[in-house]
Amino acid sequence: MSEALSAIHTPIDAGLGGVLLANMVEAWLAGNQTVWKVWRQPMNPKITEQHLSRPAYIYVRQSTNAQVLHHQESTERQYALRAMALERGWSESSIRTLDRDLGMTGTEMTRREDFKTLVADVSMGQVGAVFALEVSRLARSNLDWHRLLELCAFTATLVIDEDGCYDPSDFNDGLLLGLKGAMAQAELHFLHARLQGGKLNKAKKGELRFPLPVGYCYDEQGRIVPDADEEVRGAVAMVFRLFRETGSAYAVVHRFTEQGLRFPKRAYGGAWDGKIIWGRLSHSRVLGVLKNPSYAGMYVFGRYQYRRENDINGEVHKRMQAVARPDWRVSLQQHHEGYITLEEFVKNRERLEKNRTNGEETMLSGPAREGLALLQGLLLCGNCGHALTVRYRGNGGICPTYQCNLLRREGLATKSCMVFRCDLLDGVVAEEMLKALRPAELELALAALHELESRDESILRQWQMRLDRAEYEVALAERRYQEVDPANRLVAGTLERRWNDALVHLCQRRSKIPQDGVFTSLR
Repeated sequence: MSEALSAIHTPIDAGLGGVLLANMVEAWLAGNQTVWKVWRQPMNPKITEQHLSRPAYIYVRQSTNAQVLHHQESTERQYALRAMALERGWSESSIRTLDRDLGMTGTEMTRREDFKTLVADVSMGQVGAVFALEVSRLARSNLDWHRLLELCAFTATLVIDEDGCYDPSDFNDGLLLGLKGAMAQAELHFLHARLQGGKLNKAKKGELRFPLPVGYCYDEQGRIVPDADEEVRGAVAMVFRLFRETGSAYAVVHRFTEQGLRFPKRAYGGAWDGKIIWGRLSHSRVLGVLKNPSYAGMYVFGRYQYRRENDINGEVHKRMQAVARPDWRVSLQQHHEGYITLEEFVKNRERLEKNRTNGEETMLSGPAREGLALLQGLLLCGNCGHALTVRYRGNGGICPTYQCNLLRREGLATKSCMVFRCDLLDGVVAEEMLKALRPAELELALAALHELESRDESILRQWQMRLDRAEYEVALAERRYQEVDPANRLVAGTLERRWNDALVHLCQRRSKIPQDGVFTSLR
């Protein structure tokens, strides 16, 4: 008793107030918590019995999963709002904690299920008060914030944070809450502007680091250099070489498949972070390599940006879209060593655009197509100006014809503009073409032969490096098995099994080597 009274620095008045205070301290020391709770509870006139008769909702939110894992002080402070609700007079059973939105951004309402639950319950008048650490925890969008305030004012629901208790139906409280919401949204804008400004300033100097495409890596000084693995560099160079020969991304994929070649991919995150994974080359990977300016020695920032779109349900989503080359925010040429020149990069982009067959501007500039017609995709109708199509007739479709039936298909004409056999025109065009090329036939044949030899040598080199890698893995497994203590049978058995697997893998790679052409030297 004496120790507790000595802790009170303010002298107790001998009057009625002092007697009441002494009695309350004595009751608290005796174990009567009710009297002490009534004395220390802040008496806020805005909290009425009507509010206490309805549940109190505590909304807990963090913007990202990283904040939830590494910045737990804010989460603990938000969960501590339950004690504040108890002090304000709500019972333990009437307090509900909404914490399913941890790791969700407050800029939108789309994925925040608990915030939707809060808005729905407030609109039905089932909430007495909404507890939040600050306004920014509830919403970073003025639209969502003011919608919630209007519902709280309509249903007489209080909003309570660390600064005080607010009644949205009161003009002054509503004005103050509106200003807090505007400041929360402005704060997000300022933070974003500072972060983006710092990134842009560093990118203008070419020092902003980002995940590099396969074939590049950072050295000790943070500079972008080609990958030290020769097999990786050879695979990337093979893509540009084959596209230079074929002029088609699909043809590059088919060449890799026919020759049994693989293409590397660098993993990011998880147990394989930073490691190279070899697999099948896809059409999307070829397009990604050909359209990436990093392979031309350029440092680029701002190739993609997020755009907001509305779906059929009226929800706002962010989608990443490519930005045209003139609108790139940073573009530094000759920043690092490239696999191709800038001129070749520009030509590759133009060739890819011309390969598209679904645009009017590329009507006659597409690649050669399959079929028996020699001039497929190269002729225009003299009547309507549209491209002629090919239709196969006769016995089993062996007689191709050029025709233009666009107007008839659209209902603008009763018959096709023109229809004629392909061989009537293809023979004449082929004869004239051979006459023009005959003086240079020998030179073209020699150039084609040299090109084939060079291509075979590069493919042979890729297979040789693949076998060298497999042989290294076998030698490494054997060395580890030889160095283990024979008495340790558990470890020795595992290492022996890995050695056998490496040998099987090497035999499988050797069996997949093509059995003709220049590859016979590998056997």
